[in-house]
Amino acid sequence: MATMKRPRLEIVQALPDYKLRLVFRDGSIYTVSLADDFDKFPGLSPLRDPSAFAKAEIVKDEGWTVEWPEQDIQIGADTLWLDAKAQNALDENTRIFAQCRAQYGLTLTQAALALGMTARTMSAYGTGSRPVPRYVALACKGWEVEHGQRV
Repeated sequence: MATMKRPRLEIVQALPDYKLRLVFRDGSIYTVSLADDFDKFPGLSPLRDPSAFAKAEIVKDEGWTVEWPEQDIQIGADTLWLDAKAQNALDENTRIFAQCRAQYGLTLTQAALALGMTARTMSAYGTGSRPVPRYVALACKGWEVEHGQRV
């Protein structure tokens, strides 16, 4: 399976309990929950209505966002990919790393600068080709404390 430079979606399906089934163009499939995001991001509150949430779609032949046109709400494929990685992580270190990137919107380069590593290493952790060491997860927690925020 080829890796993506930027995540692009092929299919989105709204599921019960404010979950989305996402199929990315590289063939990876994830389920991501947006239930906790309604309190964090007030702009998403119209999606609390299950009938509105069920109308999630992707613009044909694009795949850069999941959209709810009637509510004028869009969520980028890259944000959903990071959220999916965090929510579906197989171990705690990977979850902490992915959640930190997702929560703060860190690009590979920004994460590398924040943690004193290379973007290539961040990419390897993000794709799962290398396990995330405990010291990286702890560094993520230290970074959030330094910036007055919490993962």
